[in-house]
Order: sequence, then C-alpha cells, then structure tokens
Amino acid sequence: MPKHGKRYRSLAGKVDRHKSYSPEEAALLVKELATAKFDETIEIHFRLGIDPRKSDQNVRGTVALPHGTGKTVRVVALTRGEKVLEAEQAGADFVGSDDLIQQILGGWMEFDAVVATPDVMGAVGGKLGRVLGPRGLLPNPKSGTVGFNIGEIVRALKAGQIEFRNDKTGVVHAPIGKASFEPRKLVDNLHALRQAVEAAKPDSARGVFIRTIYLSSTMGPSVRIVV
Repeated sequence: MPKHGKRYRSLAGKVDRHKSYSPEEAALLVKELATAKFDETIEIHFRLGIDPRKSDQNVRGTVALPHGTGKTVRVVALTRGEKVLEAEQAGADFVGSDDLIQQILGGWMEFDAVVATPDVMGAVGGKLGRVLGPRGLLPNPKSGTVGFNIGEIVRALKAGQIEFRNDKTGVVHAPIGKASFEPRKLVDNLHALRQAVEAAKPDSARGVFIRTIYLSSTMGPSVRIVV
C-alpha cells in the first residue's frame, strides 16, 4: 500500500478522526485542507446500506446543484432536424448526428456529457454503446439525457445538473463544487445532493440507508460528516 507524503500527513493531522463534523464545519475544514496549486474539486462520498450485487438495490439519479459544480461542462447533443437549432440555442458545444457519431468512433472524446433525442438513439446505442458506456457517457432516459426536450436537457447540464450512481462497493461519489466556493455554497450543494440520494432509496433496501458521509478535496484528506 503506498504511503502518503509529508504534505498529506500534515493536513491529515488537522482532522479529528474520532469526530463527525457538521456540514458547515466540514466545508470550512475541507477548504482549509485544499492546498494544491489548482482549484481542487470538492467531492462527497456516501456509503450506502445496499447490496450493489442486486440490480433492484442500485441507486441512480440526477440532481441540479443550486450553485453548479464550478466546472465548465462541454455538451455533445446528438439530434437532427429542427432540434439542432434548439440544442445550439440552449448552449450545446457540439451538435449533430451521424457526423459526430463517426468522430466519436474515430477516437474524439473532447466532451464531458452526451445528450440525444429519441429518434437518433438507435444509431447512438448501436454504434457508441461500447465506446461511451464504460465511460458513463451513453445517453440514457433514466439519467435524463434522452428526450425531445433537448434544449431543457442541455441547459440543465450547463447549469450544474449531475448524475450520481453507486459503485460496485455501494458508495456514491459525486462533486459538489470547487475549493474556491464559499462554504455556504458547498453546504447548499451538499444538502441538495443528499436529498436526491435519499429520494433514490430502493424499496428493497433495508436497515440504515446512509451509513457514512465523507467530504474531501481532490488532493486532501477526507472529513467525516454527521449522518
């Protein structure tokens, strides 16, 4: 197991490992611990009381963070006809159908999100499934990235809507902002995401749903939050 460097150990010493911090305390502390030379992303991690091996207990959803993530999201809109103009006016960075599909198949990946209208999903799923699926970028109605309301979908992503889902260990990891955010904005985003995760609780899940919550920056140690 790799050992942490002197910088990390020094920062970790500022965290009381026996304490669960309030969201407000955690936001202030994590900002203090974000000492890298770039604007670190602040991430939250929920360990859930689910069995991720069972498909009916997987947790997935979307949430519009009140203050966004602080990241500029490059959106590809796969559509055709009159919906092309709608997507462009909504702020999509790249709009098209067969031409963009071929670009992506050729190895182009200079984007962060992909949305589509239902009329092109046959081509999208059939050709791009193996390329975008493993990266979590394949448009899917369940994640709100497929619909004829393409303009609304694009605007939501640009404004800070994120998708969350549990990993194979039953943990949900998601960004809630940048270290440069005011603490209140981080707390607002944290509460919005927590409410969305709680609303996505599977009916088959039993016992305590949210077991632990940790907040951390990209390069800093994690801080436990009161559940």
